[in-house]
Amino acid sequence: MPNPKTHRPLFVDLDGTLIKSDLMLESVLLLIKKNPLAAFMLPLWLLKGRANLKHQLAQRVDIPYELLPPNPEFKAYIQQQEAEGRNIVLISASNQQQVRALSNHYGFFIDAIGSDEQLNLKAENKLLRILQLNQKAGFSYAGNSSADLPIWDEADEVVMVNCAVSLAEKLKNKTNSITRFDTPGSKLHKFFLAMRPHQWLKNGLLFLPLILSHQIDQLHLFLQACIGFLSFSLCASSVYFLNDMLDLNSDRQHHAKRSRQFASGELALAYGFLGAPILLAASFAVALLLPANFIAVLFLYWILTSLYSLFLKRLFMLDVLTLAVLYTLRIIAGSAAIAVATTFWLLAFSFFLFLSIAMAKRFTEFSNLSSTERTSVAGRAYSTAHLKMLAITGGCSSLIAVAVFAFYINAPDTTELYTSPGLLWLICPLLVFLLGRIWIFAQQGKLNEDPVLFAISDHPSQAVTLMCGLIIWLAI
Repeated sequence: MPNPKTHRPLFVDLDGTLIKSDLMLESVLLLIKKNPLAAFMLPLWLLKGRANLKHQLAQRVDIPYELLPPNPEFKAYIQQQEAEGRNIVLISASNQQQVRALSNHYGFFIDAIGSDEQLNLKAENKLLRILQLNQKAGFSYAGNSSADLPIWDEADEVVMVNCAVSLAEKLKNKTNSITRFDTPGSKLHKFFLAMRPHQWLKNGLLFLPLILSHQIDQLHLFLQACIGFLSFSLCASSVYFLNDMLDLNSDRQHHAKRSRQFASGELALAYGFLGAPILLAASFAVALLLPANFIAVLFLYWILTSLYSLFLKRLFMLDVLTLAVLYTLRIIAGSAAIAVATTFWLLAFSFFLFLSIAMAKRFTEFSNLSSTERTSVAGRAYSTAHLKMLAITGGCSSLIAVAVFAFYINAPDTTELYTSPGLLWLICPLLVFLLGRIWIFAQQGKLNEDPVLFAISDHPSQAVTLMCGLIIWLAI
């Protein structure tokens, strides 16, 4: 006896159902990355309706459809149904041009229908189109959101993809005909992971001025440094959201970054568009508890990191120089939080130290390409031909950093702070060991693409850091 399902057409939604993303939001990000000033046109296009906005975006960007993450369980189900001879139609509120292109990429739809310049094919509009196409015969519908409820009410079979279980409770008379695929996990946990809390360790540099000024025993100053740390961490997470959304397609081609929450589709892009400004506002709200100089440094840090995400990361050498400045700004912010002056030698040491580490980051990124046939990375101004230059420049920066630290030891402001400043010379060979270890591991392909996190998690590096702290304590 033939299966009645295979004779009932299956209408499939696109955004969030077939793929774990949203074509309109993907298009917005591609447009902003292509031309940041074009963002000012978005509200004008939206004034004429969402359908017009989608149409304008479709005319201006080319989405790499092969990189879009599908919902794997549902995709396998569609392939099975298509193999059994079932008619499957892709119908979406996304623009018709993009829907057709994605349908051609997958190749298992008999038709593809999307919004035009005037009509946004969503909810009741989509239902009306399905009824017109199906001529009042039975049909199945696969969707993922509350906008699909009126269509599910009329469908003979409800297919829920990437849906919260609670959504089914709104379909009172359909609970026995629901088929589920790709049930999502906790959004709160995924949001927290997208904030990259492990990267907050870098903001520990804000405590360095407190330590070097020998005031870590002052509780009120320690609390101010903690507030600064929280403010910087929230600001950094806001920029991580922006960076991850702008780098979706390059991350999806990366062996490790493809698992990031936005690139993998585990967290909807809408959370990024909402989360970035909320985290930024929270960052500056916390900063109001600190001196005005700290807020100024925080603002400069946000501007510079945003510019880095938008285009500085694509410029030769300017990207690594920017990273070195951003690390140094953390130290300046730590000084501003507790209202102490930062010496020129400490800032110079920080700049060259982190310039070397930024070079190691780029070196590792392109050294890892040796196992593939690729010689460059999308969005980067380097290739594997620059490896030697990166290694030489990074090594020289390491040596300059150690030399600057030696000048710092002999500076009058430094000798006044220590009873035995000569002990600080013991830190120089430890620095050479630490930076040399990072570069040796980079040359051997044993370094991940974030040397700072490597230094924080590597046991020998941890031991060296503790020894440096002990020497500073003895010198005091």
